[in-house]
Amino acid sequence: MENEATVALTTFAGNNPHGFAAAVTHGDAVSRTVLGILLIMSLVNWYIIFTKFWYQYRMNKSVKRVKEGFWLADSPGEGVDKLPKDDNFRVIAESALRAAQDHEGLTGGRISLRDRLAMMLQRPVDGLNSKLSNDLSLLTAIGSTAPLVGLFGTVYSILKALISVGLGQPSFDKMAGPVGEALIMTAIGLAVAVPALIGYNILQRRNNAIKDSLHDFTGDLEANLIGGLRPDFGRGVRALVTRK
Repeated sequence: MENEATVALTTFAGNNPHGFAAAVTHGDAVSRTVLGILLIMSLVNWYIIFTKFWYQYRMNKSVKRVKEGFWLADSPGEGVDKLPKDDNFRVIAESALRAAQDHEGLTGGRISLRDRLAMMLQRPVDGLNSKLSNDLSLLTAIGSTAPLVGLFGTVYSILKALISVGLGQPSFDKMAGPVGEALIMTAIGLAVAVPALIGYNILQRRNNAIKDSLHDFTGDLEANLIGGLRPDFGRGVRALVTRK
């Protein structure tokens, strides 16, 4: 009994004549093409997930720097100097400061400071939101099409098995290869689709949190440049003594 279990385990692990390795080695052009497409989908899937998580990690660090550096400075100008030059929130703050400083000279008072700040802040915020959302639609596309690609491979492999039966080869050995290949195609399609859909949902939820932080920052920045107020996290709002 123990020897039979050992043989079965060994066969499943690496010597299975009808497993994944056999499907790749002995499969025809169609089955290999399906496996290649699923492999490309999987690589694209994980590339998007890892790169987006890294970008979100950097954005969350920027949010933390804003709370612990920018708003603790005596003025927005000093707060900008505390942020790294490549920080996304610094780009937003610099745009707002330039708009506030040049407001009177450029508009002659025809546009209110609030409207000009809203206009100038919207552009970088829209750019950041676009970067956050880029490629996420590709994850949903992979999640919805990978099972269909796997299903196509499954149907094709079953068709091969039925053809082998129709040609007078109804032995279990002749049927096991195509049927095993069919099940492998379905499993791989699901293995590609599930991480894509889970990754999309997690990334989208994290994106929404970052977008909320961007919205809060731009609102606080407008309130600061117009009325001299800034957030004092957890303790309400207080006035700035100086602004430059």
